[in-house]
Amino acid sequence: MASKSTSSTAANSKLQHAIVGLGNPLLDISAKVHDDFMKKYGLSMDNAILAEDKHLPMYDEMTKNFQAEFIAGGATQNSIRVAQWMLKKHCENATSFFGCVGKDEFGRVLRECASRDGVNVHYMEHDNVSTGTCAVCVSEQGERSLVANLSAANEFALTHLDDAKSKQIIDNGKLYYSAGFHLTVCPAAIMKLAEHATLSNKVFMLNLSAPFLVQFFKDPLLAAMHHADYVFGNENEALEFGKAHGWGEDLAVIALRLSQLPKASGSRCRTVVFTQGAKPTITVQNGTLRLFDVPKLDQKEIVDTNGAGDAFVGGFIAQLAHEQPLEKCVHAGHWAAQVVIRRSGCTLPEKCNYE
Repeated sequence: MASKSTSSTAANSKLQHAIVGLGNPLLDISAKVHDDFMKKYGLSMDNAILAEDKHLPMYDEMTKNFQAEFIAGGATQNSIRVAQWMLKKHCENATSFFGCVGKDEFGRVLRECASRDGVNVHYMEHDNVSTGTCAVCVSEQGERSLVANLSAANEFALTHLDDAKSKQIIDNGKLYYSAGFHLTVCPAAIMKLAEHATLSNKVFMLNLSAPFLVQFFKDPLLAAMHHADYVFGNENEALEFGKAHGWGEDLAVIALRLSQLPKASGSRCRTVVFTQGAKPTITVQNGTLRLFDVPKLDQKEIVDTNGAGDAFVGGFIAQLAHEQPLEKCVHAGHWAAQVVIRRSGCTLPEKCNYE
């Protein structure tokens, strides 16, 4: 029988640089705002959009008129940070992340935050475009509306994945994850990771991320989904996906139908995971529909729902890296989401006490 230290070393080696993320690194500008501010900029709760010209003044307004916090963000980067946090006691360097930032102070802050969390960041740096930001408008009830000004994040180029360090990261990876938001930036980069995962019999994971992606980026979304072993989404994104395919509004039916879409690799099924806030999480794996209750959380404990979905994915991926079954992955996702919900923004305690 192997000793405990030998088993631990083997687990550490298995997790080393196992998780690779590709996304839009953004500095979140998070603040509690009033209804008049929401109406002024035409925002709705529990939604995510890209900034238009009319939204650009809101970033300065949030900084000047509200108690704004600056937090390292971006959906994929958030999930990767949470996964690393949960895996840290098993492996100091389980995760890597690709994205584009500007050569500016915000870019420096993002790199510092992610590196401090243990993520191996390999950013592309842009000389002439500033680091992207995301306005996180939080209501008094804790719901949020996101408005992303991608800026440098929008400049990510496929060629960045061809340098020696990127190739090493990709070759060493075992699980690859991208939120659908990157489909607006560089679909070819997502496809490079997706196709690598398929050809290498590794795991590729994709998130629907926002209703507008389903509406306006349907073709690149479906192309990436063709390779996806895991697809995540919340109820609004799932409903929009079902509507786009004429599948009705039953989330269980939508999850089943999505799981049955053609898939590039036949070595594993496509698993679908739909979160619904406090309502049961819907999953389909191997054609089996399952509902997982979300642990009850007192409304008074909810500080900010921003990043809850990202944290769920991070917790889920952390257990998937340990090759845990679906129920363990969902449990970890719920736990991580509720840690983040109790805090402002997608921030984490110094230590993870998840068992």
